[in-house]
Amino acid sequence: MSLHIQTPLFESRSLSAAARRSVWLKLEALQPSGSFKLRGMGHACETYLALGAQRFVSSSGGNAGLAVAYAGRRLGVPVTVVVPETTTERAKELLHQENAEVVVHGASWQEANAYAQSLLGSSDAFLHPFDDPLLWRGHASMMDEVAQAGLKPDVILLSVGGGGLLCGVVEGMHRNGWQNIPVLAVETEGTASFNAAIKAGQVVELERISGVATSLGAKRICDRAWQWSQTYPIQSIVISDSSALDACERFLADHRILVEPACGASLALACENHPALEPYQNVLVIVCGGATASIDQIRNWAKSC
Repeated sequence: MSLHIQTPLFESRSLSAAARRSVWLKLEALQPSGSFKLRGMGHACETYLALGAQRFVSSSGGNAGLAVAYAGRRLGVPVTVVVPETTTERAKELLHQENAEVVVHGASWQEANAYAQSLLGSSDAFLHPFDDPLLWRGHASMMDEVAQAGLKPDVILLSVGGGGLLCGVVEGMHRNGWQNIPVLAVETEGTASFNAAIKAGQVVELERISGVATSLGAKRICDRAWQWSQTYPIQSIVISDSSALDACERFLADHRILVEPACGASLALACENHPALEPYQNVLVIVCGGATASIDQIRNWAKSC
């Protein structure tokens, strides 16, 4: 039995009306851990367990860490998650609910990540939040489900942080013969490492991450995401925090599902009928989810934007 579930796929009447075209949703927010991350993390954890791993170690206080913790609990493998000091109490509470050992270290993910790797023993497996071919292979399964459902969209909207979701979706499209379907990769202004790489013509590192979409907060994208951008029709789009937050509110009202601002970033294009949608009639949005933001937090952020 797979650790992830097959998620719903349906046309959103409210978003279709707002965008004046058909907008389909792949509801990864309904995964047991709260986000698409479970597809890749589940596949990676099962693979590492088969290779003899006796503990899983991760360095994410967000959705990747939650996915590892969920997978570890289901597989009966202990999990240690190293989180930076900025991690919310809510995120730590969710990790504890999955029986993970939570270690707080460092002011940033980079410091937490370095410490996590220093903890690794010979029988441990390290689960990177986004840069691992095993993750991309697992994430790709969502596109298998879309293809099996008989939907072939004109374009795919997704949020991009470190590039794990982007790599998985493109891999999934390739294995289903959809190499010509373009992707609109969306970031917020304070997290736009993919957009910075596109502008620079190479992978670059942001000086800092800012804004509310912390799940997109990778200072640099993974090399594989950059490589795909050179051979695949991927358009980089950057939106404001306020647009992402407004999309979260609207999605909650219309579909009764709360998602993080990182997910709201891609939903915002449909909510606002973004000009980038103009050439397309059938739009698929990967509703990537996110489990660590509350509605009160989202509304407080919105007041300050």
